[in-house]
Amino acid sequence: MTLAPFHLAIPVFDLAAARHFYGEVFGLEEGRSSEHWVDFNFFGHQLVIHEHPKTASQEAAHTNAVDGHDVPVPHFGVVLGWEDWHALADRLKARQTKFVLEPHIRFKGQVGEQATLFLFDPCGNALEFKAFRDIGQLFAK
Repeated sequence: MTLAPFHLAIPVFDLAAARHFYGEVFGLEEGRSSEHWVDFNFFGHQLVIHEHPKTASQEAAHTNAVDGHDVPVPHFGVVLGWEDWHALADRLKARQTKFVLEPHIRFKGQVGEQATLFLFDPCGNALEFKAFRDIGQLFAK
């Protein structure tokens, strides 16, 4: 099965700050836009930031415990290739990005070992980026 690009529209209460974050910090290509929303090429997927009043999850993040860490919920992101993940982590560190969970290896030596990092955009949307040494373990039990 060919992987189809997803479309995700998220709320942002500061369109200019979010546009800078996704465009400049992440280096994402901007697509169509209006006064109230902006499309981005989110690693081959369509991410749209929509101007919207602050939501409850942006106000105060909830968490679930995963591998000894408090993971913000809800969150979204992309599973990248191993080298692409490291390049993104390096890019974010070079821009002195504040992480919720610093780039690290989760489930080390176990099934599903993965590189992961968590951060918030300027509007409180939680993002996770991960990579697997063996992508075949993406859904392993």
